Amino acid sequence: MRAGADASEVQVPAAVERATRRLQAVGIESARLDAQLMLAEAAHVDRAALVAGNVALSPETLHRFNTMVARRVRREPLAYILGRREFYSLEFEVNRDVLIPRPHTEPVVDAALAFIAGRPDAAVLEIGTGPGPIAIAIAANAPQASVVAVDISGPALEVACRNAARNRVSDRIKFVRADVFLPLDGARELGRFDLVVSNPPYIVDSHLASLEPDVREFEPRIAIAGGADGLDFFRRIASGLRSHLRAGGMVVLEVGDGQDNAVRTILADAGMRPADVINDLDGIARVVTARL
Repeated sequence: MRAGADASEVQVPAAVERATRRLQAVGIESARLDAQLMLAEAAHVDRAALVAGNVALSPETLHRFNTMVARRVRREPLAYILGRREFYSLEFEVNRDVLIPRPHTEPVVDAALAFIAGRPDAAVLEIGTGPGPIAIAIAANAPQASVVAVDISGPALEVACRNAARNRVSDRIKFVRADVFLPLDGARELGRFDLVVSNPPYIVDSHLASLEPDVREFEPRIAIAGGADGLDFFRRIASGLRSHLRAGGMVVLEVGDGQDNAVRTILADAGMRPADVINDLDGIARVVTARL
């Protein structure tokens, strides 16, 4: 211990190390980072202050931290434990009612904003908004666009509404409970849009059991299960596009690994003109676009 060091100060690396070993033992690859982020959350500081070693760990802080670590050992996703996740440089509340936003979805927003650049006042529909990351990122970066975001889950829409308020775009997004294009709870018809975007459920049902436990046991099945071949929601979206897109409108869809050609075919069969396939940061074909 260096001269003048406080006993609580040297607890930080020891606490992180113990937690890291526990997390590694259950197969968590990001064990050290997760441990640091949870300890920073428990201590109500940012990670930089924690790494710098300028944090005193009270018994209450250590109790909060150990509770978080126990949840992570059970493979609960870190985002649910922290209660938030960053997406497109914005912060979103997340809980077990919603799918956790992921970086590989950001190209959906990129493609949407590229379209809106040529049509700034575009009317945008997002199908399956979950906690709202796509719709909110679009609204935050395209202030002249109007956005309608739908989801079948009432609890998910409640989270999305809070996220819109958190990111100061509530006045530019209308949230509607709907099953794809079918409004529920007595809502009016959705109407027509210049742009339809979606990150629909696309995991093949028979593959659900082999997913990482973080996803399989905690994230809502309704947000990931895509049917026998993973393509059910792409067919449902495609079948309604001609009734809900204006002339020259575009659809932007996130797809699973290896699904791009099948989704392009589904869109073509529905009368759309397939346009681009966009890769994510891992080089995987992740986004398919088409125009009416």
